[in-house]
Amino acid sequence: MKKIATNKAPQAIGPYSQAVVLGNIVYTSGQIAINPESGNIEANDIVGQTEQVMKNLGEVLKASGSSYEKAVKTTCFLANISDFGAFNEVYGKYFTEKPARSCVAVKDLPKGALVEVEVIAEI
Repeated sequence: MKKIATNKAPQAIGPYSQAVVLGNIVYTSGQIAINPESGNIEANDIVGQTEQVMKNLGEVLKASGSSYEKAVKTTCFLANISDFGAFNEVYGKYFTEKPARSCVAVKDLPKGALVEVEVIAEI
């Protein structure tokens, strides 16, 4: 098992890794819309936050030797299910191969985030 860490995505805000590779599969931790340069969530709407989440995930996938095109499964968490449509618009630009997905609304996300996404992908 290999732990993945990149400075191009936010550092873990708890006792976990950005991602873990086991064999030829990478399991990312959930990414929220923290800008890795400022350490803050800068966007205050679902579109802006989803864009930042996708940038963060892209960097973690890249650091692991994978990419959006190799995604097998995603799990998506929304603070408000009414953001589903706007979230899908951004999500669809990145996950063009349409991996399997779960998307649920949750009561709260860390740091007041509106969206969190985790990925399982091939290397």
